[in-house]
Amino acid sequence: MHLTTTVLRRILLALLVSAALYVTYNQLTGLTHNDWYESNTLDTQIHEQVIQEASSEGLLIKENTSVREAVAQIEEFANLDAFPTRRVMATGYTAGMESTGKEPGHPAYGLTYSGVPVSRDVYSTIAADPDVFPIGTVLFIPGYGYGVVADTGSAIQGEIIDLYYDTVEDVFAEWGKKEVDVYIMQEGNGQLSEDEFRAFQENRAVDGFTPPV
Repeated sequence: MHLTTTVLRRILLALLVSAALYVTYNQLTGLTHNDWYESNTLDTQIHEQVIQEASSEGLLIKENTSVREAVAQIEEFANLDAFPTRRVMATGYTAGMESTGKEPGHPAYGLTYSGVPVSRDVYSTIAADPDVFPIGTVLFIPGYGYGVVADTGSAIQGEIIDLYYDTVEDVFAEWGKKEVDVYIMQEGNGQLSEDEFRAFQENRAVDGFTPPV
């Protein structure tokens, strides 16, 4: 009997302490139970709204967004599954001697086969076999971003693509050599101008391509 009374007293004391802490918290924060519930409900609604907006075509990639963040947004919200895919071996290259045999100062240094300067951004220049992916084709490469076929290469034959990076260190740190399924967002016509490439880069829409019918 004495043991039961002691246990009941301890339970009652714990309840009183909890109630006191709850009252003190409410007094310090000014929040009631309803406020807390409404706050959490609002957070949930905001999260759902962000997801809904992100799923629409109107979601834009902000100018100050890093390439890594932009690629993550595209992978999460773009309707990539509506586009055809193709498995390729993807390697990385630079504009330097190790990849192109050209050094700074060479008239063709930093220029692709199409004449468009190399670029690494959300839309980057890549090299491919034009018999597989014609010049001007836009691919989405998971983990890399959009690749616009602007270049070719003697070693780029068949289902191989070469992804442009600014430095050799970036190639090894960020890519290396991977087999990957790429999404064919838009097929090229064999040509690519600087204006066309610039238009791609200015397209900040997460879901900026129309799936094939």
